[in-house]
Amino acid sequence: MTDPSTPKPALWLRVFRLPPVRLVLLGGLLFAMLVMSNDVMLAFAGQPIRAALAAAGMGALGLAAYAAFVRFIEGRAVSELALPPLRRDLPVGLAIGAGLYAACVLILMLPGIYRVEGLNPWAFLLPAIAMAISSGIFEELLFRGALFRILEEMAGSWIALILSSLVFGFMHLLNPAATVLGALFISIEAGLLLAAAYVLTRRLWLGIGFHMAWNYTQSGIFSGIVSGGVTAPGLIRPRIDGPVALTGGSFGLEASLVAFLLCTATGVVLLALAIRQGRMRPPPWRQGA
Repeated sequence: MTDPSTPKPALWLRVFRLPPVRLVLLGGLLFAMLVMSNDVMLAFAGQPIRAALAAAGMGALGLAAYAAFVRFIEGRAVSELALPPLRRDLPVGLAIGAGLYAACVLILMLPGIYRVEGLNPWAFLLPAIAMAISSGIFEELLFRGALFRILEEMAGSWIALILSSLVFGFMHLLNPAATVLGALFISIEAGLLLAAAYVLTRRLWLGIGFHMAWNYTQSGIFSGIVSGGVTAPGLIRPRIDGPVALTGGSFGLEASLVAFLLCTATGVVLLALAIRQGRMRPPPWRQGA
């Protein structure tokens, strides 16, 4: 029950706290910071250590901006970025992301579709670090922390999962070599998995760890194309020769049936755990029914 002696927030703050307004404000802020982070990385092209430090700095600013918005505009504790669980959630996410991508490559190695022809110098491990940090932090803040979470308030977990996954997947059409099929695959395989990771833990660290490790392992180690984007070669010099349905073609492995099946299965497991633990939230019109 509301204490009548508690003063009402100012009118502007009440307007800012409306879910659609918060979605526009927070989403716009995070998208602008994502673009800025990409521009900063481009400014340090050819300087991978400086680019990684710049990406880490921008990521820290993004986390701080998100936390400040939630604390002062939404007026609540920033539980989705709670620090104590970070020590557990982030390493688990890193392990799942790296392990899943490595499993995809191993499956493609069995029929000889992916072949290791040699190794590049160890310095080739460095360029992908900045990209992994930036995409892992900003895309999770934007698509799970803002889009999914606020849509969930407005329409419940299921509708938020579907809509946020579609937006997340089809945003990748902005990449130079993107394809509609690749964007659709990402909507399902990654959109489901990352949203389920958030719902299960009600925190962003698991998804951030997965996102970082998947992108880094893909580009920095196995020299794969990341979501139809432009990436530098990594440690391994591969020869990839096989049907587009298995290699993903110009979009990269995320548009392959191998990644689709493995990641979607992992997402289904996480979602099933979330459902079993009662983590899914009904839409407002069904609450209390």
